[in-house]
Amino acid sequence: MNIGEFNLKNGRLLGWIATHTIDLPRLGLRSVESENDQAPVYEILAQNVSNRWVQIGALWEATSNKTGEIFLQGNIDDPSMPEPLPIALFGTREEGFNVAWRRPKRRDDFAPVTRSNGDSYRDERPRNAGGMGESTADDGGEYVGPDATQKLDDEIPF
Repeated sequence: MNIGEFNLKNGRLLGWIATHTIDLPRLGLRSVESENDQAPVYEILAQNVSNRWVQIGALWEATSNKTGEIFLQGNIDDPSMPEPLPIALFGTREEGFNVAWRRPKRRDDFAPVTRSNGDSYRDERPRNAGGMGESTADDGGEYVGPDATQKLDDEIPF
């Protein structure tokens, strides 16, 4: 879903993003110059109520697995927003960019969980397997750890 655009104006990439609940009418993209391969390509700037430009996001270069197309992806985030807005920009600096919103895929969307029988995972595990190591309690909840002969005291000395 397209939610905005950026175009060259007087040598600067300026644009807007708007959704049902977000209206960012004055945005800019500032090139990031870095030797680091992990650095973003652009910082996303917004003009605040005092007419100052503040960074609200960044964009990294990515390549589509299906088409091989190069595009920009990143997030817009600000303390005033309930959560980051993931976006992707398609186009070129010279021709302009269309901004698309992208919903992150939940982990459950990748594959269904299958079990060999109807029992829950907890019921299938051996009693003391994995996680936190051996239990220090018996089936009745009594302490049976290394110093089981010592009586446990519920008082905590200060």
